Amino acid sequence: MKELRENIKKIVFLILLLGFTSSHAQKKFFQSPKEISEFSKKATNLFKEGKFPVFFKELKPYWPLPDNEMTSLEDKTVQFMELLQSRFGKVEGVSKIKEEKISDFAIRETYILRFENQAIRLIYVFYKNKNGWILNTFKWDDELSQEFK
Repeated sequence: MKELRENIKKIVFLILLLGFTSSHAQKKFFQSPKEISEFSKKATNLFKEGKFPVFFKELKPYWPLPDNEMTSLEDKTVQFMELLQSRFGKVEGVSKIKEEKISDFAIRETYILRFENQAIRLIYVFYKNKNGWILNTFKWDDELSQEFK
């Protein structure tokens, strides 16, 4: 009986490991900085319009983030954006304020989402690996003051 339990644990562990690995599989790659710029602009407009399920669905194939972390990030974004809109007012517009590069292997694009009474930043970082460009990081915050440095 003890041996059977150990085998079941091993099988469950293997299934979890395979599921975890497949959730990290990179499905799509950008082939140029131009594609990256077009993608981040499109994604930012989805974010601005509050289309968060579509926004995260667009990010998913390019971002090697586990499904559970992606779902958690989406849920938190929806909750906080509802709170922000109640405090900051309606969304008035979006501006791309910065595109930075590190040699030929990293790009960071920064957008500002303007509300009536405040603004937030959306930051995308892309990394070039042997297959092309992937989304390495996405975050949003209200650290507008960081842009004055």
